[in-house]
Amino acid sequence: MESIKIIINKIRDGSIKQMWIEFKWMFSYAKKYKKEIVFYIFLGIFSTVMSLVSSIASKELIDVVTGHNISGAPMIVIVMISMALFSLFFNSLMSRITLKINIRIQNDIQADIFDKIIEVNWLDLSKYPSGDILNRFSSDVGTVANSAIGWVPDLVVNSFNFIATLAVVMYYDPTMMVLTMMNAPIMLISSKILMSRMRDYTKNVKEMNSEVMHFQTETFSNVDSIKSFDLTSLFSRRLRDYQDRYKDVNLEYNLFSIKTNIILSLIGMVIEYSFFGWSVYRLWSGYITYGEMTLFLTQAGRLSSCFNSLVSIIPSTVGSTISAARLMEIVNLPRENRNEDNSNDLKEASKDGFSIKLKDVDFSYIEDEKVIKSSYFEAHRNEIVAIVGPSGEGKTTLIRMFLGLITPDSGDAIMIDKNGDEVELNASTRKFFSYVPQGNTIFSGTIAENLRMVKEDATDEEIIEALKIACAYDFVKKLPDGIHTKLGQRGQGLSEGQSQRISIARAVLRDAPILLLDEATSALDVTTERKVLRNIIQQKPNKTCIVTTHRPSVLNMSQRVYRVMDKTITELCEEESAKMVMDF
Repeated sequence: MESIKIIINKIRDGSIKQMWIEFKWMFSYAKKYKKEIVFYIFLGIFSTVMSLVSSIASKELIDVVTGHNISGAPMIVIVMISMALFSLFFNSLMSRITLKINIRIQNDIQADIFDKIIEVNWLDLSKYPSGDILNRFSSDVGTVANSAIGWVPDLVVNSFNFIATLAVVMYYDPTMMVLTMMNAPIMLISSKILMSRMRDYTKNVKEMNSEVMHFQTETFSNVDSIKSFDLTSLFSRRLRDYQDRYKDVNLEYNLFSIKTNIILSLIGMVIEYSFFGWSVYRLWSGYITYGEMTLFLTQAGRLSSCFNSLVSIIPSTVGSTISAARLMEIVNLPRENRNEDNSNDLKEASKDGFSIKLKDVDFSYIEDEKVIKSSYFEAHRNEIVAIVGPSGEGKTTLIRMFLGLITPDSGDAIMIDKNGDEVELNASTRKFFSYVPQGNTIFSGTIAENLRMVKEDATDEEIIEALKIACAYDFVKKLPDGIHTKLGQRGQGLSEGQSQRISIARAVLRDAPILLLDEATSALDVTTERKVLRNIIQQKPNKTCIVTTHRPSVLNMSQRVYRVMDKTITELCEEESAKMVMDF
């Protein structure tokens, strides 16, 4: 009844259409697993039949014993023991099979949603905290997977269980069926309590879980900064604040569940004792036998359980649409712009390198708040081009634009081959870039594994060559296991300068025609910095090297220098570049 009220309210506020979309999206995954769904239905029906046969056999055994006619007892006992042993073996085997199926299905759905999330436009996805995305990806995916695959089998099996049990009761005593059916409206009315506010509680708990996970993810990702700024007590207090809020939300839901369970249990007790009293009366009146009484009491519990399961399918499905909506919110975000039509031509042209050009570009993260306006930029093959300017003025924004993570609001961001053919910078052109971002980007694993991320089939010799170009091999070869030395998270075990050179070597190994260094030489001394940049240009011909920097040594090596200031990119003349070097 509460479910019907929710649906009526949805119709009134115009959101029933959205709820139907969520429902269809969730069960679109079930289409791929028709065989598994049929298998679950067969398994449930078979289990129900076995349980009913066992109950009838118990009834017959009791009647035989109480009637002092034990001639048929041995056969009934054999049947019961056989059924019990078969049920034990069958349930154990099915438990193993269903676990394998459930894991495979959940992994498939999780992988599909992962692929969709990873293809979402970076700017739109960046608006969601990483902890929130992680919680949706783990918790909500599991809810959707279980609902998508289990809803139909649960409905069919519980319906069959209810009807079959009712038929058994009716066969032995039709008047008992009338009392059994009285259970239905009572439980239907009481289910209103269970449905009330369930959607709100579920939503609040999931959102609180997302907040906690985001805090934990962010904290442990920045533990070095927290320690460096002596913020451990602050984050300790924040954790306890999150814990208090988490406790309040979950205790509120727990209190609601306790009250609901008490009410439903009291109703169940009344129905159970009514059934027991009526069964005793029918036994005393001689209408039923001891075995039939036992059978009725057993089946009463089964009917109540079946009906509760049928009723609970509705709120659980309504609740699962919350998870579906949370996932749809992410996976339905705009996709990255990819244009693979000319990928083969570009791959061939990449051997000779590319130029990068921005023409009259405007860009803003927030509407009407421009970060870059009316700006020009160009970098050509065999050039080192520097981008300088105060922090927060847009240097990293330019790097994102080169990589196709963002696109201009107006103007053109293009890549040009040696023949003058132009292609718009987007996600599909990203493969022609090697990128060394600010900060430490070393992953857990060996040095070789870190480098092979960008070229999985790279030989040890190719890795060593890249390390030499990045001026990293001199210290790597002295490590206990050389390139196979294991590193901790974010390069634990290396200095900042060493980690930076490993990152540069990884970009060199990728051997893309365009190299982006975003403050990537800041931890290197001037001599090493010059040597690294010269090695890249001399040993890897046709490279376009774009560097964001504050270092005068890079400016002296650059063919062009651009300054980002007051939201505009300006090319500096030689005198202005020389003056900037002097002012450093």
